[in-house]
Amino acid sequence: MDITTELAGNTLIVRLSGDLDIATVSAFREKVIPESEEAEVEVLLLNLSKVSFIDSTGIGAILGRYRFLEKKGGKLVLVGLKAPVKRIMKMSGILEIMPEYSSEKKALNDIAEGRIA
Repeated sequence: MDITTELAGNTLIVRLSGDLDIATVSAFREKVIPESEEAEVEVLLLNLSKVSFIDSTGIGAILGRYRFLEKKGGKLVLVGLKAPVKRIMKMSGILEIMPEYSSEKKALNDIAEGRIA
């Protein structure tokens, strides 16, 4: 798994490449948890456009970040879900609680304009 991050104002953009599963979730947690807990981070944008597989440990890690951000009044936004990943996210109920966007540009625009639910 390859993980890159970028801070854009109060939004932490995390771009993942590879699988998010039991073999890679510790790398996700080690990178994303400390960076998303910075005081100025209000929105975590997860770009999953290069993720082809996610399992229950990956979903659990994303839910952990969602719960943390929700407690401090923040949001978690999903971007670029491929069909297999989207299907798993839909079945798990994730898409009922987290907004999903087709592109970073659309998500960042809505974040900037305060239009994320």
